[in-house]
Amino acid sequence: MLRLARRSATVISSYAGEGSLAVDPFQNVDAAGEEFITAFADSMDERQSDPKMESIVATYLSKLKFPKGGVTVEVGAGAGAVTRRIAAKAEPERVMAFEPSSGFVRVARDRARQHPNITFEVADGTALPLDDKSVCNLVLHTVLTHVTDPALLLQEARRVLKSDGYLVVCDADFSKASLSGGANDPLDACARAFVNEFVTNPHLVAKLRSLIIEADFEVTDFDVQSRTIADNDQMLPWVEETAKRMLERGDIGQELFSGLVSEYKRRAASGILFGYQVFATAIARPR
Repeated sequence: MLRLARRSATVISSYAGEGSLAVDPFQNVDAAGEEFITAFADSMDERQSDPKMESIVATYLSKLKFPKGGVTVEVGAGAGAVTRRIAAKAEPERVMAFEPSSGFVRVARDRARQHPNITFEVADGTALPLDDKSVCNLVLHTVLTHVTDPALLLQEARRVLKSDGYLVVCDADFSKASLSGGANDPLDACARAFVNEFVTNPHLVAKLRSLIIEADFEVTDFDVQSRTIADNDQMLPWVEETAKRMLERGDIGQELFSGLVSEYKRRAASGILFGYQVFATAIARPR
């Protein structure tokens, strides 16, 4: 069994190296298809329901101001898991959410019916349909790790923010993510494959402060929090989606695909899963 686990991990690891030419599907979610959209909309909702993530978001929202008549913007809102938290905090003030995927926007609108102060629109984060200096707060939550040039989104944020506005960037340090329960763990090989194939810049957090400063902001707050996943499906798409790609390419067979998914679920059901993630939050003000 140990020999098989090592062989499986080696097969999967061969597609998790620096040489992969895979394109991050989050750069074009609609092209990834309806199944992908639904899977990750659900995954984002589940992740955001985690007490640690709720605490991370609640903490940065507590440091923002929501003046009467003001507008708060989320860029790259996905299916709206964080947008709904922002809207609850800002209510009754307006929250405008922009997302390049029309599929995510459709799901987001459906899931936010109870929040009349939110609007969701399809838009590129580098060209927001907003006037200069018209926004009180702008949030980028798990966005910059999935774009090829984060500086462009930060420059656009600088353009639309008021001089006394707040920028929030919260993102995962994907370079530290793990599903390892021990040496040569095939689930961890899936996690590394996910980072390599589904994340554009896994080391972004290490550069985050300098990127924000270069965009003419002053960083007023920077915090790093770790979280573990032991008994739920929050990281299951990391295994399912990477293994599915390998199955479709013919790199692995149905038996191994099913075995990887079953092993994740077995550990989660037993409370012995060990998923590890690190999130960094930066709050900044225009200079």
